[in-house]
Amino acid sequence: MRFVIARLNHETNTFSPVPTPLEAFEPHWGQGALEAARGTRTAMGAFLDLADELGAQVSTPVFAWANPSGPVDDAAYQQITDCIVDAVARGCDAVLLDLHGALVTVTRDDGEGELLERVRAVAPGVPIAVALDLHGNVTQRMVENADIIVSFKTYPHVDMYEAGAHAGLLLARMLAGEIRPVMAWRRPPLMTHTLRSATDQGAMRHAVEAARDAEQEGLLGVSVLVGFSLADIPAPCLSVIAIADGDRAKAEACAERIARQAWGERRNFCYQSEPLADSMRRAREQASGPGSGPVLLLDHGDNCMSGGTCDDMEVLRAALAGGLEDILVGPVCDPQAVAELVAAGRGAHVVLPIGNKRALDKLGISRAPLVLEGTVRNLSDGRFIVTGPTYTGQPMDMGRTVVFDTGAARLVLTERIQEPLDVGVFACVGEDPGQASYLLLKSRMYRADGTIARGVRRPGRNLLGLQPVSIQPRAAPRIPAGRGHPLGSGMMHATEQAIIVRRLAVFVVALSWSRSRARTRLALGP
Repeated sequence: MRFVIARLNHETNTFSPVPTPLEAFEPHWGQGALEAARGTRTAMGAFLDLADELGAQVSTPVFAWANPSGPVDDAAYQQITDCIVDAVARGCDAVLLDLHGALVTVTRDDGEGELLERVRAVAPGVPIAVALDLHGNVTQRMVENADIIVSFKTYPHVDMYEAGAHAGLLLARMLAGEIRPVMAWRRPPLMTHTLRSATDQGAMRHAVEAARDAEQEGLLGVSVLVGFSLADIPAPCLSVIAIADGDRAKAEACAERIARQAWGERRNFCYQSEPLADSMRRAREQASGPGSGPVLLLDHGDNCMSGGTCDDMEVLRAALAGGLEDILVGPVCDPQAVAELVAAGRGAHVVLPIGNKRALDKLGISRAPLVLEGTVRNLSDGRFIVTGPTYTGQPMDMGRTVVFDTGAARLVLTERIQEPLDVGVFACVGEDPGQASYLLLKSRMYRADGTIARGVRRPGRNLLGLQPVSIQPRAAPRIPAGRGHPLGSGMMHATEQAIIVRRLAVFVVALSWSRSRARTRLALGP
């Protein structure tokens, strides 16, 4: 047997000013892709392990992953996808793809759907299995051109490998003639707030539990994808995919039931932010309360894993103004500041502007850098291997990295954008996040759950507000995450609200869902 196994991952925030050229993916090709993927806790890593177990030959055209950012350059997308399609066209017995599900290019709304359509066209009888991120925006093209789709069931994502193993096992059983997978898909017009996609709480927990229960009851696979509403495409909405063994009615019933359940809890997919000053007050209270370890300040509004610039300084500005001390901050991406501090050298005393150097032109947001005075405490090459449960085993390179100590705060400044998904972001430059009084992370979700802040007992949160922005719509209106979506002041989360505000002025209480044989109208209460 010969398997084509590849990875192409990008979560596209169409409002982000961060470009996504080919270099952003740091693609590995051919044998290099095999070596880069093997042993990693990714879906592609699981696919390779499955191939080894089955004794299959493998073709690994590409292993490509980029931080969430703006639309992918068309040329980059074309080069990567051409490589995959060409490998399939040379002949194979199965295709296993590690994709995200929310890839948008400069001219394409559905990167994964187009890729799968092209793969199916050159290999019409070959089984195709796909692993998707929980934040994928599923489309009809994806469903029509894959035999098996399985997504992560956790956020933070600690089951990437398991999702790949699940999809791969179903494909192996399909090849052996043991099962005949049939998929059903539902996509209620429900745009969710990313901070309500955590799978350990609320409506998303209930939906994932329902999916797991359905699998225990005999479904081959059930996935709930919360969607990614920072993509300005026609339907960046929650989806449910159910896979049954030859019983389409069973799959349809399951997908329908869980989609209705999610819709019934739609208000719980909204998120209410508090004013930044209130967050700082709570942080001080928690710091003086019982427990040990730092208080977490999650700057989720500038989360690079949703396309943030990783250089907004407003939360740190508020923390310093509020009198917080012993704050470990990072990573903050500011190549200009890094260059100046590296030139100054370890121990140098410097005054310089930091951050706020990338304007959010599409949102009309531009802020002045924060001028800070401090000392260069440490320097490093910014490289580390992920040891935590997300992206386990993958090498990371933040570029040259500096610790800049202002007295009240120690900033980890980098040349490249990096999500704080592992203690390595601090350890590689000699910092122990567990020893700080406050830990300010450019993150939405990474906290005391085995990721960056494992061992922290008093997790606090910075919860930036949200601000409506006037943007011309590209797509038809979609029902948002619920009535009375909160609005306030903030940064990247303004994009989530901008999409919702401009797409819908009234709350609609009925919707049409596409079914395989007919269209039915479901009346929904307010």
